[in-house]
Amino acid sequence: MTSEIERKLAIILSADVYGFSRLMSRDEAGTLATLSAYRATVTGLIERHQGRLVNSAGDSLLAEFASPVMAMQCAVAIQREIGERNGKLPPDQQMWFRIGINLGDVMVERDDIFGDDVNIAARLQGMAEPGGIMISGTVFDQVKHKVTLGFDFLGPQHLKNIAAEVPVYRAVLKPDVTPPPPAGEPAPGSAPPSPEEKRRRLMMSGVRAGALILFLLLINLFSWDGGLWFQWPALAIVLIFVLHATGVSGPHRGRHSKRNG
Repeated sequence: MTSEIERKLAIILSADVYGFSRLMSRDEAGTLATLSAYRATVTGLIERHQGRLVNSAGDSLLAEFASPVMAMQCAVAIQREIGERNGKLPPDQQMWFRIGINLGDVMVERDDIFGDDVNIAARLQGMAEPGGIMISGTVFDQVKHKVTLGFDFLGPQHLKNIAAEVPVYRAVLKPDVTPPPPAGEPAPGSAPPSPEEKRRRLMMSGVRAGALILFLLLINLFSWDGGLWFQWPALAIVLIFVLHATGVSGPHRGRHSKRNG
């Protein structure tokens, strides 16, 4: 007889190292030594904030907390401690973590946790900047009046393999905590615009294109010399608008995460 799956409400903290493959390609031994030291620091901070380390595969960490406030305070402490340590290293040896936090119902098997809400935390982590923290709306509702920290609302976001949109907030850390992207690395994907914002941008582009075509028509009419010419630049404007609309309104592809669920 199959036993029922144990479920519980948990705050999930997902973290990984930004640009880990790049660091390993430059210095495997040094990178692993730094990872080991930083992982010990992060594990200690998780325990200090009454959390539990669930697993630590590769360069990633997954932890759970009973309190959203403790999880948020732990995330800030991690980024500040790692930031201070990185300040003592050359830029090409610095190791920055990205953190995502979500609150939701999880399935428990032995000491591990599973479910969409775990995956949401991982997706949020993938959206974070190096040294940054992303949280879901469920976490924000619990911590907004209980931590001395600012947040930027990024709107409802489509996350890979997650059916419903997730409201996302970026924690505003001090400027010396969140570093710029490492040299040679593309800027990490900040949250993509919401569908409403995409539609607004597309509409504004259409209005500008229409106004420009009308302007060309008026110039053609008021400078009439027996021939029409405005349709050729107008055609180019329409073509540019169509290409822009295809890029703006196309589906957003979620960032890949280690926990695909």
